[in-house]
Amino acid sequence: MEYGLFITTLGALFLAGLFADQIGHATRLPRVTMLLLLGFLVGPSALGLLPDMAVNWFEPLSYIALTMVAFLLGGELTRENLTQHGRAIFAISLSVVAGTTVIVGGGLALMGLDPGLALLLGAIATATAPAAIADVIHQSGIKNGFSETLSGIVAIDDVWGLMVFSLCLALVHPFDGWSEPLMAVVIDIGGAILLGLVIGLPAAFLTGRLKPGEPMLTEAIGVVFITAGVSIWLEVSFLVAGMTAGAVIANLAQHHERAFHEIEHIEWPFILLFFLLAGASLELDALHALGWLTAAYVGLRIVSRLVAGEIGARLGRVPRVERHAYGPALLPQAGVAVGMALVAAEAIPDWGPTIMTLTVAATVIFEIIGPPCTYWALRYVEAKSPPEP
Repeated sequence: MEYGLFITTLGALFLAGLFADQIGHATRLPRVTMLLLLGFLVGPSALGLLPDMAVNWFEPLSYIALTMVAFLLGGELTRENLTQHGRAIFAISLSVVAGTTVIVGGGLALMGLDPGLALLLGAIATATAPAAIADVIHQSGIKNGFSETLSGIVAIDDVWGLMVFSLCLALVHPFDGWSEPLMAVVIDIGGAILLGLVIGLPAAFLTGRLKPGEPMLTEAIGVVFITAGVSIWLEVSFLVAGMTAGAVIANLAQHHERAFHEIEHIEWPFILLFFLLAGASLELDALHALGWLTAAYVGLRIVSRLVAGEIGARLGRVPRVERHAYGPALLPQAGVAVGMALVAAEAIPDWGPTIMTLTVAATVIFEIIGPPCTYWALRYVEAKSPPEP
């Protein structure tokens, strides 16, 4: 009986996700937005159609789905991309991450929120939505220096964001003295990088051999699951480990063009379930109680992106026409933010409901308003740029 309910629920969720995807295409809303809204609709705060057991799937699915995303992000950090647009990519990504943490965290603290909770929310606000931004760039058909730099930024800024988040979590978590939180950051980030190297180095040379020039689906799944599982077992960042392994494989695997291209074919079912269950976890009563906090968080994050994006663009010496566009283009926020919130909620249970509810609610908002802003930024730069000779 229980297995029958489990399999039936999975099938219904996949079909519901497909329905949400088609609505997204018809309305030109991001499919992630539709999945979050659909998840909320069938969740306990609305219609209550999901069985209780479905709540237990969220955590393991999030590890798998976000590790896949991390692998693909790492695969974008190739020598070619960094050489061509390196200065702008690093300047803007670092500026946006630092500015978002300071403005959102500091602003919420000044409004009376617990400084530790405000700092964590500021760190979570650094996350972007690489998939959403990539979709907008692809759909726009625009390929220029701005779109290439933007792609590089979204591939690397979540790395800085994860590092800042890990540092903030270590500082907020109750430790004795300063040595322990600093050591926790070293273990979390350093251990994850080391694990990514340990997995990525042999994978770069061994994958794509059975079927020359093309990593197999089984190889891709195996490496992703091992990375996620060992990261959880060793209690290091599975996101940083996945990004590191993906970057190592992308740069060292010379015998196939695109490392783990197969991951792109298998990630969507996991991502679909992840966002559906994330939406289902949204608690309407808690969201109502956090009304002012949600509005403040959204407003401060928008301000931080505009200000820090402008500063980073000037430091990166990008063309004048592009300076005002990076902030709006980097507004989308999705899975990595929810992953950070999940980790923070587990580490500090007392703040868990606030962190999860606010992050999921803000993710829905930014997945609605963010992609149109990215599209506008692309069109703005394209229209204002001088024609190529």
